[in-house]
Amino acid sequence: MVLLASLAVKFWLAGRQMRHVHQHRHAVPAPFDATIALDAHQRAADYTIAKLRFGLVAEGFSAAVLIVWTLLGGLDALNGVVHDAIAPRWGDMAYQLALFAAFSVMGSVIELPFDWWRTFRLEQQFGFNRMTPGLFFADLVKGAAVGAVIGLPLLAAVLWVMGATGGLWWLWAWVLLTGFMLLMQVIYPTFIAPLFNKFEPLADAELSARVNGLMQRCGFQSKGFFVMDGSKRSAHGNAYFAGLGRAKRVVFFDTLLSRLQTPEIEAVLAHELGHFHHKHVLLRTVQVIGMSLAGFALLGWLAGQAWFYVGLGVTPNMMVPNHALALLLFSLALPAFTFFISPLMARSSRKAEFEADAYACAHTSGADLSRALLKLYQDNASTLTPDPVYAGFYYSHPPAAERLAAMQRLSGAAA
Repeated sequence: MVLLASLAVKFWLAGRQMRHVHQHRHAVPAPFDATIALDAHQRAADYTIAKLRFGLVAEGFSAAVLIVWTLLGGLDALNGVVHDAIAPRWGDMAYQLALFAAFSVMGSVIELPFDWWRTFRLEQQFGFNRMTPGLFFADLVKGAAVGAVIGLPLLAAVLWVMGATGGLWWLWAWVLLTGFMLLMQVIYPTFIAPLFNKFEPLADAELSARVNGLMQRCGFQSKGFFVMDGSKRSAHGNAYFAGLGRAKRVVFFDTLLSRLQTPEIEAVLAHELGHFHHKHVLLRTVQVIGMSLAGFALLGWLAGQAWFYVGLGVTPNMMVPNHALALLLFSLALPAFTFFISPLMARSSRKAEFEADAYACAHTSGADLSRALLKLYQDNASTLTPDPVYAGFYYSHPPAAERLAAMQRLSGAAA
């Protein structure tokens, strides 16, 4: 019932968004008619609608796959096959790791046609895709290898904790995964991200001087400024901070640098600094850690309930641990429930974006930030006319009209 309810809400919201965007497709909204061309506005509307239509197909298919895995006995059948093939010869731990690996591989194969279509049809149609088939499959192979090298030992540690630490295993598993998550904040930008992209020191002397000056004015330190070759995969642009503490680094997509002027890039970076100034990153990390603790506590209770397995179409093991089954079932069922709290998360995120914009306007030019955002909206084909209900439910960033109006008010107050 929860799955069907969440699916119904998703389809209803998507329908609202498509109708609203289509109804406003034929004219650029008044706040933007002097800066955004009609063909760019219509391209953004068409891209938005195309993504939504594709998303509805993908959501429907994912729901059907979820039902097959659970209520129709897919996971139960896979568990029986893997158990009989692995457990008698290699033991309980090998069986549970093999079950996870088999499930992950099958899930990736099932999702592959959608990933391919998204990249080589949808993104290609609107001029965003830069990826070749060779790079697409190379990413799949490297991603699988990294996942196996890091994920399997971590999973083995979690499974060991579940079996060796008694009734409070969920607390110790949470501690383990929280430590791993924080460690990855340091390891990922230095060792993992370079496996997929090239990161070169920022060579633009003028931009480097402006960025360094901004960082000093705002009292921030970083390990360096880097340019990422995002253009080899996509035409979308972005900039972000990576790492923790003194290991923080600033990363610019090369697509962003090619489109924005130096003062505009400085304003975008000031926005990112605003997130750190207001401790948004820290608060979000604490929020994620707290939610994961609640999730593990819930899993700790559900894992001991026979109805949890039977209700989701799986017969619990009698002679071997059910830890892997519990983790898989929980990961399958949880999204249908957490979907309904997504508006709260989105609202919190939009508030943080307004605060970061205000910080940027206080330390750089609000006009530069406005111009930069308009260019990014246009280059990324982001709709300027979202449905208010859809935006309130999903949008992590404020709609363009609200965001730019807030900047104008700030600029007026400053003047």
